[in-house]
Order: sequence, then structure tokens, then C-alpha cells
Amino acid sequence: MRERLSQPGLVTAPGVYDMVSLRLADTFGFDALYMTGFGTVASHLGLPDAGLATYSDMVGRVKAMAGMARTPLIADGDTGYGGLLNVRHTVQGYEAAGAQAIQLEDQEYPKKCGHTPGRRVIPMEDMVRKIRVAVESRQSPDFLIIARTDARSSLGLDEALRRAEAYARAGADILFVESPESEEEMRQIGRSVDKPLLANMVEGGRTPVLTHEELQAIGYKLAIFPVTALLAATQAMKQVYTQLQRQGSSAAGSTALMPFAELTQLMGFEDVWAFERQYAETP
Repeated sequence: MRERLSQPGLVTAPGVYDMVSLRLADTFGFDALYMTGFGTVASHLGLPDAGLATYSDMVGRVKAMAGMARTPLIADGDTGYGGLLNVRHTVQGYEAAGAQAIQLEDQEYPKKCGHTPGRRVIPMEDMVRKIRVAVESRQSPDFLIIARTDARSSLGLDEALRRAEAYARAGADILFVESPESEEEMRQIGRSVDKPLLANMVEGGRTPVLTHEELQAIGYKLAIFPVTALLAATQAMKQVYTQLQRQGSSAAGSTALMPFAELTQLMGFEDVWAFERQYAETP
């Protein structure tokens, strides 16, 4: 990830939220994948992204996804799941689990999704200490620390930029100013930040979704699309379940479906069948 970010061009990282989305996205040759907290908590626990998932819940997901992916995985680490000692434990755990980068944010506990109301942030000095601990706790300098500030919504853009500068000085590798509310605010962030900058593209969220070219021109280095696939998959499932409830069958359904043979291939059945042929109990 560090090597890729040093090269020209914007890195697009689609969101993955379970092992099916991970396996599918991993086949496309992206430079990075983003393990979305919103989507992972939703799919794994069936709960809102509101500080309800624990470190144990999430590090297990990181290990499963990173262990299967060939693509570098960026993982949402929320607030570090507690104080400074928790941050050290989280950073070391995510790194050992195989993630290439961890995202840490300056929200109060319990944290909330960055595009929902009611978010509050801790004092800037407290987050600076968290970033320093995170940087000093990693085993390899190639494990990247993403510092996110949620100050824009409650304290304004100037405070968010002040925090981003402080987090950069504390050693963060990538800066993430969450939920700017206009393209002009995004441009102001781009002019103010001199470290790799992350854009969070949430369809229906507080920030306008821009094109690849627009994001790159503003100065963003990494663009995550955390819930795009989840929104699409959930809408498709809603259509399927609606038809089944109304008609009692999938016959003549209008929802586009992946061919069953393609899904079995994606999930690795061909390897199972090859193994069974090689080691058949009955010749």
C-alpha cells in the first residue's frame, strides 16, 4: 500500500463487508479493498454501526478477509476500541491479522457512522496521543495509519483542518477529513493537506460523490466506496424477496442474477471437485 500511494494516480478502494463481497472484489485487480465498518457490523452482527461491535468482533473479520484476499486490505478500526492501551492492542492485532492499513477516528465512544447525525469528537490532544501510540505500536512502517476526524459536522471545517494538521504531525500516514458537505469544502481540504488524503464516497451521505477525475484533480490519493456494493446487493435482495412474497416463486423474475455456475466458481467449488477426483475413496 505504501509503495502504491507513492505512485501517481488515485487509488480506488471498493467496500467489502462479508466473505462473498471480499472474494468477488478480489478478482478485479483493485489496488486496495476497504473493510467497511458499517457493512461489516451490519452483515456480521445485524446491528447499526454505532459502537456496538467489539475489537474481538472486528479483528476476527479482518483476519478472515485479509487471509483470503490477494489485494491489500484497509480495515476500519473505529476509535481503537478504548484508551491508549486499547489502541496499541488494536493496531498490533489488525497488523497481525493481515491488514495493510488501519483507520482510526477521533469520535467519542460509542462512535457512530460518519454520515449519520449526533457525532461528537474527543479533544484534539487525546487523538494526537492515540495516533502517536498507533505509530509506535506497529511492527512494520509499511503498516499504514489512517487518521480520521469527524469534527466537520459538529465543530466546523476549520477545526477539522486544524485537527488533520495535528494528526499529520503526530505521524499519521493518510488523513481522512470526514463528511465535507460540498465540492468547495473538498477543494479546501485538498489545498490544506500535504499528506495522502482519503475521500469517503457514500451514496446518499453528506458528501457529494465525485468522479475519479474530479477527486484526483482536487488532490485526493485514496477514494473509498464503503457501502456502494452493499446498497446494490441489498436493493437486489429486496426485489427478490418482494417477488417471492407476492408470487411464491422466482419464475419470470426481473432481478439480474449471477449464474449459479459462476457463483460456485467464485466460491471455490472447482478446487473441491478437483480434490475429490484426485482422492476419490472409490476408484
